[in-house]
Amino acid sequence: MLTSIDCIALRTIKYNDRHNILTVYTRQRGRMSLLIGAGSSREANRRRAVTMPLSLVNCIVDLRNDRDIPSVREIRVTRQLAGLHADPAKMAMGMFLAEILGIVLSEGDSDENLYNFLSESITSLSDIKQGTANFHLAFLYRLGYFLGIQPDISGYREGRVFDLVDSVFRDAPPIHGRYLEATDARALAMLSRMNGKNLHLFRYSRQQRRQVLTAILDYYSLHYASLSSLNSLEVLRRLFD
Repeated sequence: MLTSIDCIALRTIKYNDRHNILTVYTRQRGRMSLLIGAGSSREANRRRAVTMPLSLVNCIVDLRNDRDIPSVREIRVTRQLAGLHADPAKMAMGMFLAEILGIVLSEGDSDENLYNFLSESITSLSDIKQGTANFHLAFLYRLGYFLGIQPDISGYREGRVFDLVDSVFRDAPPIHGRYLEATDARALAMLSRMNGKNLHLFRYSRQQRRQVLTAILDYYSLHYASLSSLNSLEVLRRLFD
């Protein structure tokens, strides 16, 4: 059965000489693996170009029950992302975020609100002119809401520390020692006020940005899935530190 599916491309890996496996997050079926043509033909080159990380595409997929991995019959771009794919810094950030999504998004879980958040965020990343260096921080903070792990910022007060284990602000460091000092806790609390239109108004030093990102990755690893070995992390740090 041929089915139309709205997809966000996450990664492509080689399957054999004729096919690659494309991992996507879809509006209709959550995360999926799809079989897509490889090779050096003009059509194969076009498919590689339109399935770069975070590309927004529509796939006509063969969902016959006798196939472990559905195959893609047709693919087309649903939203042009010229600002993302023409900017090396944004492309590096896109690869970083796509790698994280490939880890935290579960196979087969469909959530239209999450899909809409992701597609709108990707479009925002492509379009923004200022504040790009803060985008991934705000994105990961807001993604936590859909994963059920967004920190409770309501308890923030100047001078408090943030308990990474219990996800709350405290007046004194917790005994277990997994917490953010007051300065870094304040930088984390600032994320709740960020959106795609005001990223450029928030000023982080290089050290603060590095520490906040490290804290977010540690927090995800504690509460959801390990993000301790991201291949794209060092590239991102070199670009935005």
